[in-house]
Amino acid sequence: MLGNRHRTPYVPGTPAPCLTVRPLEGCRGVRVAGDICLATRTIWERVLEQAVREGEAVYHLELSEVTFVDVAGAGALAAAAGRLEDGRRFVVRRPPPALCRVLDTFWPDLSTIEVSMT
Repeated sequence: MLGNRHRTPYVPGTPAPCLTVRPLEGCRGVRVAGDICLATRTIWERVLEQAVREGEAVYHLELSEVTFVDVAGAGALAAAAGRLEDGRRFVVRRPPPALCRVLDTFWPDLSTIEVSMT
């Protein structure tokens, strides 16, 4: 799954949304690019489930190349963060502004997600 470009059918006649996932260099985590939406949700949920299973204290999600995250994608992130054991967290680096707003609105006290804009 990592390092692959995934395309799934979307609306006929338009480019299918895709989600690219690659390992990060220098720290534990992944770099994600593309759209997190209905068409790519299964890929996103698999990435998050793998992160939960790995057991790292800090797992980085570099999202600077993500162009869109729907509410269900944000919900999948919050649900995965809720399954992290004590002392673990996701560091979400450079997410789209809409993701920050959704997290602040629906999950303002979720201590297992740290948003970093650097």
